[in-house]
Order: sequence, then structure tokens, then C-alpha cells
Amino acid sequence: MSEIKQGLWYSEEHEWVQDMGDGTVLVGITDFAQDRLGDIVFVELPETGTEVGAEDGIGTIESVKTVSDLFSPVSGTIVEVNEELTNAPERVNEAPFGSGWMVKIKLSASPDEAFAKLMNAEAYGKHIDE
Repeated sequence: MSEIKQGLWYSEEHEWVQDMGDGTVLVGITDFAQDRLGDIVFVELPETGTEVGAEDGIGTIESVKTVSDLFSPVSGTIVEVNEELTNAPERVNEAPFGSGWMVKIKLSASPDEAFAKLMNAEAYGKHIDE
């Protein structure tokens, strides 16, 4: 059974969003997604300063099985990327909700607007059970 953390928001594409409370969010992939991908061997992330729209492709995640696109679940500007994943992409497998986070985004809308199309933990649990 995949771990689903309470208090986060989730996209249909299996990204999670953590509201940092200062107009920024952390984004990563869910435990379900990293489990399905298998051993992650490479992560390509966007440059800081990149403006993104909700559902825009912002990078790729390569595993021993496949290459998968990473999508932004919210609109805003990339203000930080997890540089540690360059040399340690396995962190996504080891701690998808911790040191395996991908990007930090400054929201271009209010949190209420930004999270309107995302799912809470309960709804995401139902989504992956379907």
C-alpha cells in the first residue's frame, strides 16, 4: 500500500504539493508514482526562474523501467530545484515526501485558486485505487 500524507495536495499525474505558507510550494512525486517507476536513475529538472503553468511539463524522471514526464501541478515561477537529485536520484525512491522533493514554486495565484483542481489525501487515495 502506498503512503499518502495528510495535509498535502495531489495531482492526477501523481505529484504532491506542500503549501509552505509563504506563497511558495514544494512539489515532488508521490510514493505511488516512485513505486510504479521502480529504481530512479536520473532526474532532469527546470532552471530556476522558469515560469510554469499548471499541468506544464517541467522535467523528466528516468528509471530502470521507463522515462516519465514531471508536470507542474500549479502555476508560478520555479524558485528552487533540488540540486541533490543530480548526484543522488535514488532519494526520490527513498524519501519521496522528504529529501526526494523536486522543485519549489512561487505561486502566481492564491493558494485557494492554485489548489482548486488538486485532490486532498482522501480523494487521491480513491484515485489510485481506481
